[in-house]
Amino acid sequence: MKKSYAMRELAAQTGWSGTPAQAPAAQGRLDVGGARISYWDTGGAGEAVVLVHPYSGSALNWGYQQPAFAAAGYRVIAYSRRGHHGSDAGFPENPGTGAGDLYRLVEHLDVGRMHLVGLAAGADILPDFAVSWPERLLSLAIGCTIGKPGDPAWSASESGLLPPEVRNLPRWISELGPSYRAACPEGVQRWRELEARSRTQKERVPVPARNEITPELIRRIATPTLLFTGDADLYMPPSRLRAYAAYWTDPEVVLFAEAGHSVYWEQYEAFNEVLLDFFHRHRSS
Repeated sequence: MKKSYAMRELAAQTGWSGTPAQAPAAQGRLDVGGARISYWDTGGAGEAVVLVHPYSGSALNWGYQQPAFAAAGYRVIAYSRRGHHGSDAGFPENPGTGAGDLYRLVEHLDVGRMHLVGLAAGADILPDFAVSWPERLLSLAIGCTIGKPGDPAWSASESGLLPPEVRNLPRWISELGPSYRAACPEGVQRWRELEARSRTQKERVPVPARNEITPELIRRIATPTLLFTGDADLYMPPSRLRAYAAYWTDPEVVLFAEAGHSVYWEQYEAFNEVLLDFFHRHRSS
């Protein structure tokens, strides 16, 4: 029987402000083979934190995280995946891989070992990267993902969780929880503006995996791993997160209260606190 992991539940943030002033960051575009991707990098001598955005986002999304992580002494890096703000969609005959694009970026920026954070569709890249280049990682933080553990039973259960009626909802409804939508209409509007700027392609740009991920490969990942979701996430509800955690070896599991699929935006105070604590405990010795 799979082990069941208890989730640490966090109190909800009930007041919000606009995104703060950002730390200075260099910007660039990198040819990753068949496409050029856009990135920014705060630089500095601190350990690197690399942020991988959800399907609805881009490198623009991290306004609440960039200054907080930089102020804590980290070198903060984000990029737009293929087909998102500032990055080419590329060509179907040369799609690359999500993990391969990320590897080329951190090689280009001379990043050593890093803390890697992925949300939703961006999080699907992290297990593939961890299997391919475990020596490059200090920690993994994987959140709000549908999850692709390579288990047929898991994939079969998606039809009940995510029928067409859910998948066809406007993104601001499916990805922002009802508590946040009711309490912070200004934040909803800013999120919608960022989503409109971030998704530059009408159709999803396929991101092939480098490895065929299986439950056995996931269990072998030894990198310290944090798994999290919001209690109102339609794509990764709490019961689903508990089941996903069972594929991993001793992950930390966190549940953000009054949050949907975009916990980095809806509950940014708790999100930043949890991640900074996790980075600190798994810093390079």
